[in-house]
Amino acid sequence: MTPVAITMMIIAVLTIGGGFSLALWNLARHPEEDEQLPEDLPQEL
Repeated sequence: MTPVAITMMIIAVLTIGGGFSLALWNLARHPEEDEQLPEDLPQEL
């Protein structure tokens, strides 16, 4: 692999991993309450 390809791969992995980490951190700080969740799931056709 060329150095450019390795650099782009590192940037992509950090972007995806960072977004996932921030999403988990946000859910840990502000968990969803029971009132916000739907009571019944919609029935499938």
